Amino acid sequence: MTVHAVPRGRHVKGPSAFGSDRKRFWHLTFTLAITDFKLRFFGSVLGYLWQLMRPLLLFSVLYVVFTEFVRLGNGVAHYPVVLLTSIVLFTFFVEATAGAVTSVLDRENLVRKIEFPRLVIPLTVVVNAYLNLALNFLAVLVFMLASGVEPRLSWIQLPFLIAILGVFATGIAMLLSALYVRFRDVKPIWEVLSQMIFYASPVLYPIETIPNEKVQHLLMCNPLAAILEQVRHAVIDPGAPSAAEAIGGAERLLIPGGLIVGLFVLGLWVFNREAPRIAEEL
Repeated sequence: MTVHAVPRGRHVKGPSAFGSDRKRFWHLTFTLAITDFKLRFFGSVLGYLWQLMRPLLLFSVLYVVFTEFVRLGNGVAHYPVVLLTSIVLFTFFVEATAGAVTSVLDRENLVRKIEFPRLVIPLTVVVNAYLNLALNFLAVLVFMLASGVEPRLSWIQLPFLIAILGVFATGIAMLLSALYVRFRDVKPIWEVLSQMIFYASPVLYPIETIPNEKVQHLLMCNPLAAILEQVRHAVIDPGAPSAAEAIGGAERLLIPGGLIVGLFVLGLWVFNREAPRIAEEL
């Protein structure tokens, strides 16, 4: 019997990204995410504290370096809170994206089940990252209030900003997880790119300290930079520049906004296109 290979450009019938039952799709996503979250701390004496230690240790080192030696935080209102909040949000972004890169391969046993909706796998990673973020942000909130940050009406922006960050991370997660099945170079490439994004975002430094205005506006085109700056302005320091002010005008926010929407649509399209043939590529 002769087996004919299907050209990659042609549509392949097979298990889809979403499956036929959307209710089952979301049930599987949240069930797997909660299960993974529980298993992470199963048998651990300190449990959740291990999850909290990583951003806190990074915060401690960076705080000492950038206040005692480099002194980036001089004259910045609530700099320790800004630094910790930015680290926690960036940690969520990295967990959601880097964790999704190998997620399909790691769940090979599920992928080979005919009726299993493939998109559940990277979404599980994102939901798990959200669970970690929720717990970490409780610690941030306590630290924020203890540092003298006063609650304001603008805090209602925070859930929307975190949701936008989630859309951005999900788009990248879908794209990376689909591409990794065929191209194993995706993992080291994304590790380098994520480090570049870290330094191109106002995590360590206040955006207004960038002396060149054009460079500042260019950095703010990074969606993560725009989100972090708006969180700082809305939640921590109303005197800090908003994302619109830092990028040079509200209309320019269409650039990071367009990147978020574009990457989400691209990631969904690529994953949906590759879903029927994922099992064959593993």
